[in-house]
Amino acid sequence: MEKTYILKEKDGNFKYNEAEQLDNPAALEILSNELRVKILKILEKKPMYPAELAKKLKLHEQKIYYHIKQMNNAGIIEIVEKKEIRGTIAKKYKPKNMNFCVALKDKWKDGSNLVKPEVNKDIAAFFAPFIKDNNFTAKFVVGSPDPHGPYKARARDGHYAIDLALYLGKLCAIPDQFSISLDVDIKASGNESESLIVVGGPKTNLIASEINKVSLIKFEESQGWALVSNKSQYTDEATGIISRVPNPYNPDSYILLLAGVSTPGSKAAVIALTRHTREVLARFSGQKSFSVVVQGFDLDGDGKIDSIEVLE
Repeated sequence: MEKTYILKEKDGNFKYNEAEQLDNPAALEILSNELRVKILKILEKKPMYPAELAKKLKLHEQKIYYHIKQMNNAGIIEIVEKKEIRGTIAKKYKPKNMNFCVALKDKWKDGSNLVKPEVNKDIAAFFAPFIKDNNFTAKFVVGSPDPHGPYKARARDGHYAIDLALYLGKLCAIPDQFSISLDVDIKASGNESESLIVVGGPKTNLIASEINKVSLIKFEESQGWALVSNKSQYTDEATGIISRVPNPYNPDSYILLLAGVSTPGSKAAVIALTRHTREVLARFSGQKSFSVVVQGFDLDGDGKIDSIEVLE
């Protein structure tokens, strides 16, 4: 179904509303009458019959009927209910919209990059520590591809952050500052005031290692880097965790961790949050600390994870 919108821009930020596109430019003249505008505002709150409107406005019914007919013929209001009263059909009306426009130009520009899609309130709340006033205010942290840390490990999952960045691009504008850092160049316990989005497990990402020490669901080195919760233990390499917690070193910021038992698990966590967001956040209701364990699957048999299941 085709919809029409009006778009308003101020200081680079866009706001929009649905609108009713009128086919006849002369129909706009109908809205120049103060009484008709008043009728529209009343009908927006509650659809009414003309007789009800006349009683509410303390005007003669014939006067109300005249204005109703004008607006109905112009496509400004519509009938939502009919009933028979003393042998005649009474009609209840409501506005088609409270915004109206006329387009005289047939060519339309692509505006898909101007207006971000409406976001579920739980999704918006989940990402609120990382997005403020439509701006990305956090920093991505990926593991260094060079041997580093106590295990001299090379990170092979940092590129998954690209997919996550594409997803967040639907929710906010690109920041002025460069928004990604290697784990060797930043510390969660340092002077960083912004929130962090960390991709990769504690073996290959030093920030993940810092957070792992205080996490409720932990990667246990003694168990072969298995994910261990108070409910179960997960060793499959395609198992991952999505965990959003307050930064224990900076209480005004948060850390979002997407990590796996192995590289496939990190990929499963990113796929889960970006492709199955509502399923992942089904139990999220604004709590400060939130964690989900997911399992990745290769359903089409091409050797690549393409689906997930929420385990806990």
